[in-house]
Amino acid sequence: MKRNHTMMEFFEWHVEANGSHWNRLKELAPELKQRGIDSIWVPPVTKAQSAEDRGYATYDLYDLGEFDQKGTVRTKYGTKQQLVDAIHACHDHGIGVYVDLVMNHKAGADEKETFQVIEVDEHNRLEEISKPFDIEGWTKFTFPGRGDQYSSFKWNFQHFNGTDYDAKEDRKGIFRIVGDNKVWNQNVDVEFGNYDYLMFANIDYNHPEVNQEMISWGKWLTKTLSCDGFRLDAIKHINHDFIKQFTAELMKQQGKDFYIVGEFWNPDLTACQQFLDTVDYKIDLFDVSLHYKFHAASQSGRNFDLTTLFKDTLVGSHPSSAVTFVDNHDSQPHESLESWVDDWFKQSAYALILLRQDGYPVVFYGDYYGIGGEKAIEGKQSAIDPLLYARYHKAYGKQEDYFDHPNTIGWVRFGVQEIERSGCAVVISNGDDGEKRMLVGPDRVNEVWIDITNNRDDQITIDDKGFATFPVNGGSVSVWALPEDDVK
Repeated sequence: MKRNHTMMEFFEWHVEANGSHWNRLKELAPELKQRGIDSIWVPPVTKAQSAEDRGYATYDLYDLGEFDQKGTVRTKYGTKQQLVDAIHACHDHGIGVYVDLVMNHKAGADEKETFQVIEVDEHNRLEEISKPFDIEGWTKFTFPGRGDQYSSFKWNFQHFNGTDYDAKEDRKGIFRIVGDNKVWNQNVDVEFGNYDYLMFANIDYNHPEVNQEMISWGKWLTKTLSCDGFRLDAIKHINHDFIKQFTAELMKQQGKDFYIVGEFWNPDLTACQQFLDTVDYKIDLFDVSLHYKFHAASQSGRNFDLTTLFKDTLVGSHPSSAVTFVDNHDSQPHESLESWVDDWFKQSAYALILLRQDGYPVVFYGDYYGIGGEKAIEGKQSAIDPLLYARYHKAYGKQEDYFDHPNTIGWVRFGVQEIERSGCAVVISNGDDGEKRMLVGPDRVNEVWIDITNNRDDQITIDDKGFATFPVNGGSVSVWALPEDDVK
């Protein structure tokens, strides 16, 4: 029987910009596999506008840390060869690698160009606030360090539909480029009227040459790196029809096992449903709604009704399409979508994604190893490791929920014969000390279970009807299961 799958987001915003990250992944691959991690989401691998950039200000999609451009050969994370070596190490240990793709914009152009724009209101991009006028924009990408290797495509203002800086007047704004068929892309998020434009030089997916080049690049990248899938950044800002086309082309080349998950940062389930319908459910989505539930629960304490945790979440409505997470690089403190889950609830939140039957859970590097920067946060590996152990060894079989109290909830995984000593009972409290009487099965009579989180040191004996009363500390989680060896 296949073991549960678990992904790790292998970076946080403040990973040191010293080019050592790919080497770090190579070294940690054996340990991660041992913990039960069998897929890794790596940060953007392409050359950005500087060696310190996290990779989201994309400059050259074909430079993976190979060419001397933007003052560096390597990216923030290392060289192309180090990246290839890290992926090989992951594959050697049975870990798949998903590459983060940034396809919404480009930054760090090589030359300025003069072209016409119309300025639009930043709060309503459909409202024009100027007549057409000329600006000097950084929109010409010639890639002098790479030349024509891998691709001869050169970008100019015609391949974009908007930018945010006029060098002629040294002025910022949101400027829609004027020209034939130059409008904001449709089939994007409707916030601000039309949320096609996000930042930098915005890629125009109404342009057929752009579509062809981006699909060609995606195919080249998969062959070059032998990666196992993609994480698509900021897809609510990209024409959903292009995402469908891109996904179909990559699946056609790579096969149905090639995995794609999209960052569609919208907690509205109707919007998620419409997107999934558009792309024929060929990709998964991160469960943003569930993340915000965790954040609210951590902020509200005992006033949050735990029985409502999965209401109006993607994993609740579309479990086979949901990638669940507690926090990520955008939600960490001081970042663009800050919504950090408080420490006291962090372990409980991870139990809620790791130990249930639905969703594809992601462990965040920043939660596991810690967050750097001026305001560093210690990692919680000691709190997460027991849950990873339980996911890999215990959390199998039918699930029965006991979501019958606003401050104390629980569930049982009954285990499977194929995995010896599997099965577990989970109890979570956001209030006082609590307990939950739950059925774990008549075949469990007289078994002695322990809390593998070590939050409680009790030994619980299953009664003659297969029930037991499982305690939990206030504001905590306990995961009850058979130990590896019977308790004497």
